[in-house]
Amino acid sequence: MPRELLKVTIKSATSIEKAQLLAVGLFSDTKPSEQLYKHLNEKLDGAIDQLKKLGDFDGKKGRTAVLYSGGKIKADRLLLVGLGESKDASYETLRQAVCKAAKEAVGLKVSNAAMFLHSLFDEKKFDAEQIGRIIAEAVHFGIYKYDEFITSEKNGRPAAVDITIVEPKEQTLKKISAGIKIGDVIGQTQNFARTLANRPANMIYPAELAEIAKRTARQTAGLSCTILNESQLKIKKMGGILAVGSGSEHRPCMIVLKYNPGKAVNKKPLGLVGKAVCFDSGGLSIKPAQNMDEMKMDMSGGAAVLASMQAIAKLKLPVRVFAVICAVENIPSATSYRPGDIITTYSGKTVEVQNTDAEGRLILADGLHYAKQLGCEPMIDIATLTGACMVALGTYKAGLMGNNEKLIEQIKQASQQSGEPVWHLPCGDEYLEEMKSKIADLKNIGTRNGGACTGASFIGEFADKTPWAHIDMAPVTQACEPMKKFADPHSRGFGVRLFVQYVINMVK
Repeated sequence: MPRELLKVTIKSATSIEKAQLLAVGLFSDTKPSEQLYKHLNEKLDGAIDQLKKLGDFDGKKGRTAVLYSGGKIKADRLLLVGLGESKDASYETLRQAVCKAAKEAVGLKVSNAAMFLHSLFDEKKFDAEQIGRIIAEAVHFGIYKYDEFITSEKNGRPAAVDITIVEPKEQTLKKISAGIKIGDVIGQTQNFARTLANRPANMIYPAELAEIAKRTARQTAGLSCTILNESQLKIKKMGGILAVGSGSEHRPCMIVLKYNPGKAVNKKPLGLVGKAVCFDSGGLSIKPAQNMDEMKMDMSGGAAVLASMQAIAKLKLPVRVFAVICAVENIPSATSYRPGDIITTYSGKTVEVQNTDAEGRLILADGLHYAKQLGCEPMIDIATLTGACMVALGTYKAGLMGNNEKLIEQIKQASQQSGEPVWHLPCGDEYLEEMKSKIADLKNIGTRNGGACTGASFIGEFADKTPWAHIDMAPVTQACEPMKKFADPHSRGFGVRLFVQYVINMVK
C-alpha cells in the first residue's frame, strides 16, 4: 500500500502558545529599529544582528537562516525568510516566502509551526483576505512532498503538520481567516492534482482515473460524475479518443463531471476540457527512451480539471461548470492506430494521422465537441500538448491561445491574480492552413515551425464559433529550476489556481 502523504492543518491566531518553529519574513532593507526586528533581536540577545554582520542572512529573496531560541521566545527555532527589497514587494513575494518556509519546516521535521511572514507588508497596499488565501495556498504547495512509495521510515518525516498563521490585530485576523478558508481548499485540491500527475502509470490508468473521479464526486456535495466507457464511445463515434486508446489494454474512457449550483450567475455552463493521456509512449511514432518516464504526467491537464471541479464545488461558487476529461493510454501494439490512418472524429471531421505522437489534439477534438453538445460556453481546454510551447516559452509560462479576445483577457487577469503565469500566443487561419490534409479534412501535425500555434489551431476547429481558449501547459507541468528552491521538484498541479480564480471572477 502506498504511504499516506503528509497532512496539513492550517489555523489562525493572534499569538502562539508554543511552536517548534516560528517563521518570520524580513525585507533586505528592514531597519534594526523596525518593531518586529527589534523585538526578536532583543529577545535573542542580538543574534539577528550577529547573523547580518557575519553575512549569513541578508534578507534577499529565497535566503533563510535558522536560530535556536534556547527558550527565549515561544518557539524552539526562529526561521528568518528573506523577502527581497520592500519596494518590490508583491503577493508573489509572499507566496514564495511561505512556500520556502513550509519546505524548510518539512526539512526540519517539525510537526507544528507558526508563521508571521506577512507582518511587514503594507496593509494599505495588500488586501488581508487575499494575504490569507495566498498563505494557505503556499503552505500546501511548499509543504508537499511526493513520497507515497518510499517505504523507509528513516527520514523521520511527521505524518502531519499543524500550521498557525499569526496576526495580532483582531480585525485583520478575521479577514485573513476568511482568506485562509478559501486558500485551504485550493491548496488541498492543487496537491490532489499533483499527486495524480506524480503517480506512476501502473497506478493511474484510464479506468482508475475514472474511479477516482467517481469517488471524488461522491465525496463532494454538488458534484456528479458520468463515465462513457469504450462501448459508449463507439456508439457516439468518438473516433479521436478511440484511435489514440486503441493500442493499450487499458481501454479509453471519457469522464464527465457536472457542478450545478442552485442559483448560478451563468445560464450556459462553463466547459473545462482536460487531456488525460495516462501514459504517452508516442504510440507507433515512439518517443526516445530518455525521460520517457515523465510521460506519466501527460494526464496533468485532466488532473487539473478534476481537482478544479472539486475546489469549485467545495467553495460552493454559484457558477455552472461542466468538465470533460478524455482518458487514454498511447501505447504501441498490434492494435495501435498508425501513421497514415484516417479517423473520423465525433464532430464528423476527418483527420489524417501523420504522427501518432500528436495524440492530445485528437482526443481534445472529441472532448471539445462533446462539451459543445452539452451546451458549454465558453470552453477552456488544458493540455500538455506540445514540446514546441516549451521551446517558445521555456519552463516559466503556459501558452494561451483562443478565438475570443474577451475570454483571453479574462484568463490573463485570472493568471495574474492566481500566480499561475500564461503568455498569449497566436493561432488562427494562417496556422490552420498547415493543418489541412490533401486526403482528409485535417492532418494532425504541421511543420516544425510554430508547433504550439498549429496544434492550438487544429483544436480550435472543433470549438468552431463557440468562445474557446486553449492552455498548453507543457512548459509548466513540473517545477522549474528556480521553483525547486521552495517546492517539490515534480508536478506543480498547474491550472487549479488559475481555473478557480477564473470562476471566482465570474461571480464578481
